[in-house]
Amino acid sequence: MSKGVTAGVIGLGSMGMGAAVSLVRAGITTLGLDLRDEARTAFAEQGGMPAPDAVTLARLSDVVLVYVVNAAQAREALFGPGGAVPAARRGTVFILCVTMPPADAIQICDQLVAAGMLAIDAPVSGGAAKAAEGQISMMASGPEAAFRKAAPVLEAISATVFRLGDAPGAGARMKVINQMLAGVHIAAMAEAMVMAAAQGMDLAEVHRVIQSCAGNSWMFANRGAHVVAGDYTPHSAVDIFVKDLGIVTETAQGTGAPAPLSETALGLFRQASAAGLGRRDDAAVALHLARQAGVKLPGDE
Repeated sequence: MSKGVTAGVIGLGSMGMGAAVSLVRAGITTLGLDLRDEARTAFAEQGGMPAPDAVTLARLSDVVLVYVVNAAQAREALFGPGGAVPAARRGTVFILCVTMPPADAIQICDQLVAAGMLAIDAPVSGGAAKAAEGQISMMASGPEAAFRKAAPVLEAISATVFRLGDAPGAGARMKVINQMLAGVHIAAMAEAMVMAAAQGMDLAEVHRVIQSCAGNSWMFANRGAHVVAGDYTPHSAVDIFVKDLGIVTETAQGTGAPAPLSETALGLFRQASAAGLGRRDDAAVALHLARQAGVKLPGDE
């Protein structure tokens, strides 16, 4: 059952894979593209169709979701040698799910429109677990025609699509605000858990109690669980927040808005990355702080 639309997903990382598998589960014919053999194999095992290249994916897809790491990778996948856009049919919908500076989102969407495509600026939030459940939130802006054509795809991968207007950039601006809060909250979680550990407190009890108190946040609940379990499998890596908080602080500088907490959090993530934790889960900033304090956290070898 194809629901009359074929989707392509470029980038099968934790979020892209979740979206691609959710599409397959919804009965939508889905192609997936990734440079890693293991990602393509895993997608095939879930009933998806690994694509050999971006050209093939674009030729066969009505809607293409882009889940690469940054704006440079998005441009390469779309417009570079062997990119998707020259091979796509006129009117194909491209959904940009990449966290990137608003100016880049606007420029890429404008290029897509100039090439005869429909574009939605739609960064996402919710983490790998929500992506796998088809329950992410999307901060999306673009023309009505694009949303209408992509409706079965958006329904399959998301719990909520926040429509932020017709103009590209609105989704990216909202994602900057989200990542500002997310990065600061992860840093605060790490600081709190290390302080608790330094006092000999039971981290599982701290995690349980704070979730019912005013100091809780989504990131404390989610990433604090990683610290308690000592599990730093990279669902979202430290280096992702080096990138994202870099976008946040650059945006703040460009607008003249003070961002002292974001700048401090960015410094912490940069330190953790320099200490060799860049590819571990972003909760590993707690490991970095714990080592500074001479405190042993679960999972630290």
